Amino acid sequence: MSVCCFTGHRELPQEAADGLRDRLEQTITHLISQGVTEFRAGGALGFDTVAALAVLEQREKYPHIRLVLMLPCADQDKSWGAADRRRYQSIKQAADEVNVLAEHYYRGCMFVRNRALVDGSEYCVCFQCHPGGGTQMTVDYAGKKGLKIINVGGKTV
Repeated sequence: MSVCCFTGHRELPQEAADGLRDRLEQTITHLISQGVTEFRAGGALGFDTVAALAVLEQREKYPHIRLVLMLPCADQDKSWGAADRRRYQSIKQAADEVNVLAEHYYRGCMFVRNRALVDGSEYCVCFQCHPGGGTQMTVDYAGKKGLKIINVGGKTV
């Protein structure tokens, strides 16, 4: 069993997001052909949501793949709008496994979640179109751990 994690920006610039769904579908299909059966997402808004939905869509064609959510805290969605919360709950219900790493938000819980996504993975699919932030730190960590990194965001990592 091979594992792939996702990491990316919460805000997806339109010029970089155009065609993202198709790029994700092609990437996920390719990874499945390489033996990936588990896909990990962090449950955040933006790329995490798009990636989780793409895995769920591909699971219809490839029922042997699994979506595993690695959530930083149980109350991650407490400040989100109603529509985002409904989509998040729907993804959680459809996931094959949900791991909640802390009961409540604390400074550093996102960092712990990002490391948990990478640890045990062989591939990291990222949406990175600008440097810095949690995405950059996660991609750097994935690189240090020897993961194969695939950027669907348009910037070379």
